[in-house]
Amino acid sequence: MRFIGSEQIQSVLEWEGVLDALHQAHLGQRPLADSYFIGDAAYGLFSRGVVMPGRGAGVKIASMCPANAQASPPRPTEYAAFLVIDEISKAVVAVLDGPSITACKTAADSVLAARYLSRKDSEVLLVLGAGPVARALTDAYLHIRPSIREVLLWNRSPQKLEAAREQLSQRGIAVSIVDDLDAAVARADIISAATSSASPLIHGRHVRPGTHVDLVGGFRPDMQEADTDLLGKARVFVDDRQSAVVAGDICSPIERGVLREADIEGDLFDICQKRDLARAGDEITVYKNAGGAHQDLVVSQYVISRL
Repeated sequence: MRFIGSEQIQSVLEWEGVLDALHQAHLGQRPLADSYFIGDAAYGLFSRGVVMPGRGAGVKIASMCPANAQASPPRPTEYAAFLVIDEISKAVVAVLDGPSITACKTAADSVLAARYLSRKDSEVLLVLGAGPVARALTDAYLHIRPSIREVLLWNRSPQKLEAAREQLSQRGIAVSIVDDLDAAVARADIISAATSSASPLIHGRHVRPGTHVDLVGGFRPDMQEADTDLLGKARVFVDDRQSAVVAGDICSPIERGVLREADIEGDLFDICQKRDLARAGDEITVYKNAGGAHQDLVVSQYVISRL
């Protein structure tokens, strides 16, 4: 059994390779998957498992404690590992650092969909959140949309964004930390939210026509990054229906009668397989990234193949 740490993972990851691996995996049949969550907003034990015929299987296990971010010095809010199971022997062949795989696969999940759902001429990117996933999303969006000329960063604790701002600035990217979120939402062509918010941060009345909104952070019913007004006037897509319909951004509008499950136009398999998928320039698109263990498995196998 191999143990693959964060440094090894980071040494072989590159966006185009990961995106191609994810795209190819979504051209096949849907996997068998399930998940569970034990706990509450203060602490939770989270696990997802997947069986992908012809590719093997995998299990993610995560210990999640948001309060760790307030410790002195701060501790990771998530400790996790991903186990890769061989297709032939059914043995656990590798254990990989969970947060590193999660950050990469989450961002790749979002931007793979955004290649189809966001405008190719998008110029202003707004990213909500200050954690590793938010940083990965910023980098991934800059990779797929070279048209982006300005990056706006927002977080409830803006001082946590200084390092990210400095890194982007050193790359010659126009970047600013914003405090007026509504005004930033009104300017953005692409909005990507990776927070743990329990109440909506993105309000539909401020989202202008033609915007793509990527909702990443909330995975429980009590977490919501966008209000129901936005979901009611947008074309809605998800990465995985099973996990998305229990996330607050989707289940809340459904419970309020603003959205029906039938209104969800497709998942990431549909997006990758529908060659005729198109968006009008003035349409608002929403993509709910709720995650899936099959994506962790694909990215983990990509890493293993390059080591």
